[in-house]
Amino acid sequence: MAGRKLGFWRRLAVWLVLPALRVWTKRTWTGVENLPPGGGFIVTPNHMSQFDPLLVAHFIYDSGRWPRFLAKASIWRVPFVGFMLRKTQQIPVERGSVEAVKSLDSLIDALHQGGVVVIYPEGTTTREPDLWPMRGKTGAARLALVTGAPVVPMATWGAQQVHDVRTGKVSLGRRVPVRVSAGKPVDLSRWQREAPTRAVLEQMTEAIQLATRDLLAELRDEQPPPLYQVSRRTWNTGTDGVGERSEGHEDMRKDGGA
Repeated sequence: MAGRKLGFWRRLAVWLVLPALRVWTKRTWTGVENLPPGGGFIVTPNHMSQFDPLLVAHFIYDSGRWPRFLAKASIWRVPFVGFMLRKTQQIPVERGSVEAVKSLDSLIDALHQGGVVVIYPEGTTTREPDLWPMRGKTGAARLALVTGAPVVPMATWGAQQVHDVRTGKVSLGRRVPVRVSAGKPVDLSRWQREAPTRAVLEQMTEAIQLATRDLLAELRDEQPPPLYQVSRRTWNTGTDGVGERSEGHEDMRKDGGA
């Protein structure tokens, strides 16, 4: 199980976070059987609240694995928080810089070591008014193409009851109902031997995001809309486009490394 062989710092993180989450939320996990039982894989959740990463982490931990999140490097500069992120093997990324390439190398190493890497393809919380997923950046697709690692879509619902990005409201109520569902790995086999061109990566990203959107529709029991598209100027405030530059620049590695 995930609680074994964690070492001191990861055990401490679990001790600090999990008891609060168990009081704070009433959890429903579905699709745990869709997580690959061994080896490295990529998880691509929707992102609608600053609270949902904790739910994703809890879900993966309960499955017996340890999550390694890709997140903006500025968080690592927050006292104590950054220290704990380093100690718990999370991975920082500086978008629009050469450091983004180093982040991709770290992610590749994590997957080769059998790790579970969590990437939010949207790169930020959704701007869609009803909290449906947006179109994604291509970092997760690029990583999948480079490594061949499975991509597991994941949807969360209920985190907005704790923190709603539309209003900024935070609720400290007990036993908030939250749901997390993992889908079967996305079938990306048609692109397996393709060069990582912009068109290929965007097609892969759309397949990944549609799988996540459809999972969310099941959780919400609603008909999903098309993937939401925001302006590039707004979108580039995100953080998870591994191997991408900001608007007006080419990919970090034109010929497909990352």
